[in-house]
Parts: sequence; C-alpha cells; structure tokens
Amino acid sequence: MPIGRTIQIGLKKYNISAISMNPQVNEFLSKAEKWPDELEKLRSICLDCGLTEELKWGQPCYIFHNSNVVIIGELKDHCALSFFKGALLYDTEGILIKPGENTQLGRWIKFNNVEEIIEMEPILKAYIYEAIEVEKAGVKLDTKKEPEPVPEELQNKLDEIPAFKTAFYALTPGRQRAYILYFSAPKQSKTRASRVEKCMLQILKGKGLNDDYVFNSTKR
Repeated sequence: MPIGRTIQIGLKKYNISAISMNPQVNEFLSKAEKWPDELEKLRSICLDCGLTEELKWGQPCYIFHNSNVVIIGELKDHCALSFFKGALLYDTEGILIKPGENTQLGRWIKFNNVEEIIEMEPILKAYIYEAIEVEKAGVKLDTKKEPEPVPEELQNKLDEIPAFKTAFYALTPGRQRAYILYFSAPKQSKTRASRVEKCMLQILKGKGLNDDYVFNSTKR
C-alpha cells in the first residue's frame, strides 16, 4: 500500500514518493505471536519517518538510502526497536540500552506493551530522525582495534574444513569478531572446542552468532 508524503527532518524537507509496506513484512507480522500490536505500532512509526522496509535477518528492517537505520523484533520477554548506530545518537532521554558488553554501535529500546510505544511515539520518531541525519552526514564511530586473536580450537576447524573456512571469512568482520569472542571466553579448551562445534552449522549457513535477533547478546 504506497503512501506518498513529504517529511521534515530538522530544518530540511524530503519528498518521499512512495513508502511501501513490504509483503514479506506483512507475512512476518501476521505470524507474530507475542507482540503483534507492539510490532505493528513500531512499524507504523518507522514508516511515518520515511523509511523503507525490508525483511532482513528474519526481522522487519528500516532503511534510508540503502543504509540500515533500525530493526524491530520480538523476543521472549519483550519486543524491541534497535538502532544500528545507536551509539552515535545523543540519547537525550537516556533510553538506549547497550545489548552486550562487546556491542560497539548497536543500541535498543525494549517494550512490554503497546501503551509504552504510543506514549513514547514522539520521542521514538525524534530518535529515528536523528539516526537518519547520522546516515546523511556519514558519521562513523572509530571502532578500529587490533584484530581479536583466533582461538586454537577455531583455527583447527578452519584449517581442517575448507568450506567452513570459506564460510567463516565470508561473514562480516563484526560477525567474525562476535564468534571469536564467544569461542575465546571459556577457560577450558574442551568448552571452547564444544562451542565451535555447536556453531559450525550456523556459520556454514552464513548466519551470525546472534541472528535470532539482531543485537541480542544472549549466549547459547
């Protein structure tokens, strides 16, 4: 259902010729079990801000000029609106949460009922507009660090299985780093090796450690 409109971001106005409700997102939301009303409201807010929606990583993702801005999804105890570059926002309301200690850019806001979202709608839109400005300005966070050392247990599998090595290095640098940190955490080699084994299929499928939901830092 195309929606034509003009939106204002800061002092500038942008003509949005067609904002479409993606059929894949329609299907996803029709199957939402725990937070259907909340997800629909978050979707409406994102579209009102002039973002284009796609289904990425199995979740509704909202994009500005080919750049991912926010993504919405449901978890066991809440649903969330996640900002891909939330660390670059001013967060004047103090509502952005860092999902995990190793998360660099991503931030999210969690909700337990639709009333919360309705009450916060003006604030959420302001944050989304700011995130759009971040994309327009090309602002980046300096996240340059020395590469994390690859644990021996992972390196052994990479050397042993060429297809696994290809799949691992086809992942984005951020996903590679997340896996390396996860594999390296246990003190015992046996546990590290077990983690590598359990994640091999997911890596071969091209998925990140936390692709059940972007920015979810729950360890398996």
